[in-house]
Amino acid sequence: MNRKPTRSSAELPSVSQVDGESAGNLSELQAAGRAIVRNVETVIDGKPEAVQIALTVLLAEGHLLIEDVPGVGKTMLAKALARSVDCTVGRIQFTPDLLPSDVTGVSVFNQAERRFEFKPGPVFANIVIGDEINRASPKTQSALLESMEERQVTVDGVTYPLALPFTVIATQNPIEMEGTYALPEAQRDRFMARISMGYPDSAAELAMLDSRDTGSPLAQISSVVSGGVLREMMLTARAVFASAAVKEYAVALVRATRDDRELRLGGSPRATLQLIRAAKAQAALNGRDYVLPDDIDALAVAVLGHRLVPTSRALGHHHQDSGPVIDDIVRRIVADTPVPIGVSALSKTVPPASAPPMRAMPPRSVGSAREP
Repeated sequence: MNRKPTRSSAELPSVSQVDGESAGNLSELQAAGRAIVRNVETVIDGKPEAVQIALTVLLAEGHLLIEDVPGVGKTMLAKALARSVDCTVGRIQFTPDLLPSDVTGVSVFNQAERRFEFKPGPVFANIVIGDEINRASPKTQSALLESMEERQVTVDGVTYPLALPFTVIATQNPIEMEGTYALPEAQRDRFMARISMGYPDSAAELAMLDSRDTGSPLAQISSVVSGGVLREMMLTARAVFASAAVKEYAVALVRATRDDRELRLGGSPRATLQLIRAAKAQAALNGRDYVLPDDIDALAVAVLGHRLVPTSRALGHHHQDSGPVIDDIVRRIVADTPVPIGVSALSKTVPPASAPPMRAMPPRSVGSAREP
């Protein structure tokens, strides 16, 4: 089998070839993105991939699910990212007795004015940190569904819009099942990406012991990007170009998950949409105003993995944690899906009628797939 081709510099325009305003916006976005990453990495040691995907989801206006065992820095990453941006931050500690009104807010009767007043809950913030979201009851978990998808909250028949940007960063422990309620597939699908922190290597763990000997480095973090700059970064990422070939490749990947014999539930159309949005944000962070198939490949596991349900046969002995099994299935699908070529990012300047016909490369071997 042939290796998956990468786009050469002759096929794709460099940042210097785009218009001056776009290049300026991209350079400013890159500078701000690097500042956020450096700020977060003063707290999170040895996890550059997790930090990068978290920032990508933030710029893509999505929601992030951090799923891993206790004590590896899930909540620390969420707090560090939130503190790096000068936006309002809400914190929800999910517990079994938490009520939906504790999340969205409640109407309180004002005796002086003889009318009900709405008291907003912690979901009315730009960045909402939901700690151990699977410890709340399904009724309370569902209180986030409307806000995550429609950026609004409805209480007592009145709809209240949420301020933009709005991002939910939730954490959960997939190992401990005592006193937890697994997130339903409908709610997992609303998260743009899922990441796992993993254990740090020896060097990172030693550095952590030195940096946290006298206190938490989180207390030293301050914002490095204003809310206005973050909104401009989101607009710049949203304007990144995705060619027809790249979009067809994303559709082919998601459709392959629906037909795979090892999966009971494949990716939804929302998964395709969010895969493209995340790829645009990653391309912008890399200084490009166009999306490559490599951007899709690098984000496929994070964006698709938590939406898929494996068959019992594929799951095998992994009864409690299906994450590694699903991740391997996604990597195999990425390796086996042909990459459309013949229409590069230059197609944005070529009329559709004169665009060259699209061809497909043969499937790649699993070993040649790009790791995220």
